[in-house]
Order: sequence, then C-alpha cells, then structure tokens
Amino acid sequence: MSQQVKGVIAGGKGDAVRLETIVVPDPGPGEAVVKVQACGVCHTDLHYREGGINDDFPFLLGHEAAGVVESVGEGVTEVAPGDFVILNWRAVCGRCRACRRGRPWYCFDTHNARQRMTLTDGTELTPALGIGAFAEKTLVAAGQCTKVDSQASPAAAGLLGCGVMAGLGAAINTGGVGRGDSVAVIGCGGVGGAAVLGARVAGAAKIIAVDIDDRKLTTAASLGATHTVNSRRTDPVEAVRELTGGFGADVVIDAVGRPETYRQAFHARDLAGTVVLVGVPTPEMRLELPLLDLFGRGGALKSSWYGDCLPSRDFPMLIDLYLQQRLDLDTFVTETIALDEVEQAFARMHQGDVLRSVVVL
Repeated sequence: MSQQVKGVIAGGKGDAVRLETIVVPDPGPGEAVVKVQACGVCHTDLHYREGGINDDFPFLLGHEAAGVVESVGEGVTEVAPGDFVILNWRAVCGRCRACRRGRPWYCFDTHNARQRMTLTDGTELTPALGIGAFAEKTLVAAGQCTKVDSQASPAAAGLLGCGVMAGLGAAINTGGVGRGDSVAVIGCGGVGGAAVLGARVAGAAKIIAVDIDDRKLTTAASLGATHTVNSRRTDPVEAVRELTGGFGADVVIDAVGRPETYRQAFHARDLAGTVVLVGVPTPEMRLELPLLDLFGRGGALKSSWYGDCLPSRDFPMLIDLYLQQRLDLDTFVTETIALDEVEQAFARMHQGDVLRSVVVL
C-alpha cells in the first residue's frame, strides 16, 4: 500500500521550494523504499530549481542521502529491510559495453525506479538525479542503495552520495594521485575541499589549495592542504609553479568548471602532468587553447563524472576509513537543518557561507 510523507518540491523555474505531501508507492520489481535519515543540500538541487537541468517540473529535490531500507520489491537481493545505505545516482546495469569491459564506473545504461512518486492529486514528480531524498521516504532502484556500516553518522555518510565523492574520486580515481605527488586544487568549496582530502589520503606530498575566499582556504588547510593561494590577490599559475620548483603540479584539479579556471589548471600542471575537470560547466561555455601547447605539454586532460566512482566498491571502503578516523567527513557538515529550511539553505550556499547544510530527519 502506498504511503503519504512530506517532501520538498520545486514547482516551477525559480520558484521558492515548498513542503508538500507526496505519495510513495510500494516498491515494484528491482525497487526499494528508503526511510531517509539525512540529505545534503547540493548545488545540483538549486540547478534543478532554477531550470538549469531540464524543465520536467515539479521536481522532488534532494539526492545526497543516507537512510535505512524499509521495504524491497521482487527480485531484490543486494539490500534488505533494515540495511543502512547511502543512495547513489549511478546504479550500474552490468550489461552495457562499459560494464562488460570491467569498467562499470563508466556504465552507459544506469537506471532509476520505474514507478513515479506523486503529489496527492496524482501529479507525477521528477526525483532529482532519480533519488528525491528531501523527503521522509523515497522510492529508488535497489541498485541505487549501497549498504555500509551503520555506525557511520547519516549526515556525514550521505555526502558520499554526490559532492564529497565527486571530489575524493577526482583525486583518487580520475587523477590517480599517488605517494609523493604534488597536487593543486582550484576551487575549495565542498567538491574542491573533498579533492584536497582525497589527495591527502592518497599520500600527496604537496597539496596547494586555490580559491578567492579565505574562509574556504582555511577549511582546505584543515583538510590537508599544505599551501594556500588566494587567487584574487595572487596569480595562481605563478604561485603553483613557485611552490613546485618552477615545474607545476603533477595533478591539477579544477573544481570550479569555468574556462578561466581550466586555463589556469592547464598552465599550472607539470610537463606530462594531469588536469582533472570536476567542476560542472554550463552549456554556453567555450574553451580555447593553443593546439601546440596541448601537444607539447603531453600528459592527460581528464573529466571526472561523480569521481569515476563505483559505489559498491568505494562507499564501504570510504566509510571504513571514516570510522577509523582517517577520513574527516564531519568537517563538510557545516550545519544540520529541518526539512522545511531548504530554501534558506540555498541562500546560504549561494553566499558561500557553508560547505554543506544537511537536512536531518
């Protein structure tokens, strides 16, 4: 039998979000209903509200979440009722050409729940990234649930569902940061801060944090940055080169995603170094670089989508590191809020006042 719960809805482009009663159906084959315990407020949710993703309103927002499986549908074997899980938006199919080649983190046919959650009048909702976790309960594909150790704080664990995993993975998975490497991270919000933390966990010897906000640089230092550069006052390319013996960093991570920051990343890397783009550009942005520089500098230019993570592999491992106090996820939780405070959290996020506001239910 379906259930009625409270959820945060974006009804139209630019409209303030509102708390509504939503209908969550019983899970069908391959689906699960999850009782949400915590969900981070991510920039992607704001992009949905502003119509920056698509115009399939109304949206049920929220996707960076952890909770407990309440019920599962027919054929579900990967999780069971009572499991503590982190939700992810990359449920791999296991059948596409990427999965068959042993690269499931590139899965080309990820999936969501087939059924739709609705408003009480029957209006179908579009769940953000196929999750919709600014709600007391949500319906997802069972493959979007990754079981982890239940001793973890839901507020911290849920952040692996999107932004923090994107940053950690940009350093560890995509960038391949190794022991003794030099790393520069441009943009030290939630994703960039996580990239700094990932570089530290991977054993980087020098981690240079670059931002225009001294508050974010202070946080980056607490997460493991060995040097900080305020690019409003100092040329970041020159600073990174000076801090690396004139060569540039082995890995430079652009966590902003603008043409000007990408050019900085490109010129701040060492010969044969790696640039990783994890910040999300907008459709109209264009980049121009001398083709000879692309050829002459060698190395690799990579994009990192969701940190090239495989949730079944990465989430349990990272939660284990967190419980061993080797991965400080708690620092990213700037504040905890109620379900009806998401609109105010968007304003604080836009002003750069928080790494993450986290809805706790």
